[in-house]
Amino acid sequence: MGSQWGHDRYYSRAMKEGYRSRAAFKLVEIQNRFSIIRSDDNVVDLGAAPGSWLQVIRDLTTGVVYGVDLNPIAPVDRTVTFTGDFTTPAVEERIRSGLDIVNVVVCDASPKLSGQKSYDQARAIGIGEDALAFACRVLKPGGNFMVKSFQGELFPELLNAVRERFYSVRVYRTKASRKGSAEVYIIAKNFRGNENAATGSL
Repeated sequence: MGSQWGHDRYYSRAMKEGYRSRAAFKLVEIQNRFSIIRSDDNVVDLGAAPGSWLQVIRDLTTGVVYGVDLNPIAPVDRTVTFTGDFTTPAVEERIRSGLDIVNVVVCDASPKLSGQKSYDQARAIGIGEDALAFACRVLKPGGNFMVKSFQGELFPELLNAVRERFYSVRVYRTKASRKGSAEVYIIAKNFRGNENAATGSL
């Protein structure tokens, strides 16, 4: 939560309810509308710091919840968290070794913004592509995936790549997203299968 945005009502509500950031309410809203996480799902949260999504996820499922980020994540009860780059084989292997089945992959990661719109969007799309590739390698058939992205000229390419791999794909803007932001979420349900797992290709 950057101070540049001020303390809006979602920030205040997050502090009051014990969430680490206002982003928690984005996941709550998406879950209420799309039910992407079921009560016994194993879930992997990519780009999980500071941990607000983990706080929500742990109350949605009795399954195992993993969170990974380049930045350290303060411990969250009933979750497994560690520092690392989810695009590396070492991190993927660590997750695979702890989870026999992955039902859901979510990613709320964002690049550090430079202020150059086209450059920032390209980097955000790149994170989305990496998250999709990861999900396609670890998800069980029928699993769900959600990733934050930003609308712009490169967005349709990522959206089409997701549509090729999931039977149901929606684009959704949460009420908790900041006014004027191009931020949207791609919600993908019912993974077609991991035929690309061997190569990790998109």
